[in-house]
Amino acid sequence: MSDYYMAKKTRGIYSPSSSEPFRLSRSKIDLFTECPRCFYLDRRLGVGRPPGFPFTLNSAVDALLKKEFDIHRKAQSSHPLMEQYAVDAVPFQHKDMEIWRENFKGVQAIHEPTNFLITGAVDDVWINPKQELIVVDYKSTSKDTEVNLDAEWQDGYKRQMEVYQWLLRQIGFEVSSTGYFVYANGQKDRKAFDGKLEFDITLIPYTGSDDWIEPTLKTIKACLDDDRVPLAGEHCDYCAYRQAAGESLRDAVTGTKAKKK
Repeated sequence: MSDYYMAKKTRGIYSPSSSEPFRLSRSKIDLFTECPRCFYLDRRLGVGRPPGFPFTLNSAVDALLKKEFDIHRKAQSSHPLMEQYAVDAVPFQHKDMEIWRENFKGVQAIHEPTNFLITGAVDDVWINPKQELIVVDYKSTSKDTEVNLDAEWQDGYKRQMEVYQWLLRQIGFEVSSTGYFVYANGQKDRKAFDGKLEFDITLIPYTGSDDWIEPTLKTIKACLDDDRVPLAGEHCDYCAYRQAAGESLRDAVTGTKAKKK
């Protein structure tokens, strides 16, 4: 067994008999929404999906956007993008902002009905004149068409923002239901590379609802407490691969296909 899976077995695993709050990140909530079986294998049995490769260019864009908005946070001034899109807000100043942004920490709240410690690392938070916090998420891509949130796979982006809104409400803040995606689109129509990649920045509003989060957390709790492995997600490629690979390996070991000939 690889070092990754040996390490995975020993941390972050749910035990129905434990009275300690169980840490559940925003990304794991989304994993459950996508495929309850993959979630159960990960959080109950300790076998996670293979890790993906880091998107380092996306991370660079995020880091530079944070630096840019932090200049306006310190000055308590509106960023030009806010003025361009007529958003009456400034970046929010708070002593815990860096913690809220930090992976594996983020905004944290105990959900008492399930005893889950829910966490999520935000990209940014703004504040409007009504003293409502505005959740902001940075995204980057490179496409020839106008960026939007219309694709089905982007529903995860929307759930992500709604969890952040819910978390900030849980720790006592008034939060606007409308958040914003700062979307950076890398341009491919320039005459030459010249050692730089140019982006067009679009601000996309999204009005979310966190009504789904409470019932989903209770369903997750029931799933983790159950000793039965749940059904796979309808379109889960990982589960489809595991099933096909398992059947092929079984046939190879037992010689089933050879006997059928």
